[in-house]
Amino acid sequence: MYFLYKAAQTNHLYHTKNIASLRNKYIVPLACSFFLTIKNCVMNLLHQIDGWSVTHHPRWLVVLRAALGITLFIKGISFIKNSTLLPQLLQQNNISQNTAWLADFIPWAHLFGGCLIIIGLFTRLAVLLQIPILIGAVFFINARKGIFSGESDLLFSVIILLLLVFFLVEGSGSFSFDNYFRKTAKK
Repeated sequence: MYFLYKAAQTNHLYHTKNIASLRNKYIVPLACSFFLTIKNCVMNLLHQIDGWSVTHHPRWLVVLRAALGITLFIKGISFIKNSTLLPQLLQQNNISQNTAWLADFIPWAHLFGGCLIIIGLFTRLAVLLQIPILIGAVFFINARKGIFSGESDLLFSVIILLLLVFFLVEGSGSFSFDNYFRKTAKK
């Protein structure tokens, strides 16, 4: 009986070592190459989108980008001016018990992000910072009030969110600090 137990245990160790050996020889490199291929495809796609947006960026989009930045900047000022509005909205919708940091973060994110979007500096990063805030505004704050409510900003929030997604893909355009620094770096 003891002999069968030892044989089974030895056989199990042998198979465990073989599986670990197979994993290290074949599975890990295959998984790494798969993720590197996906990363390269995504980076290539982002590079192509960036190249396309630099060459096909109409001038009126610069005005739209600046208007988006001004809108976010003004919304940040209004949240700072009326400092009780944002904590009240967050508490009414039961987003979290610990929302004090959100009430401090959102106005400053709108101010800072709005300034960066206006001048076209780190536009995609600034837009990426704004998108989660607007998703929260659309789905957690304004969606409960409905679009036809007198005090609802749902349509406004949806338009701003769509513009943010658009400029995340499109970039800042030809009349921006991003483009200026890109051109000076090539020289």
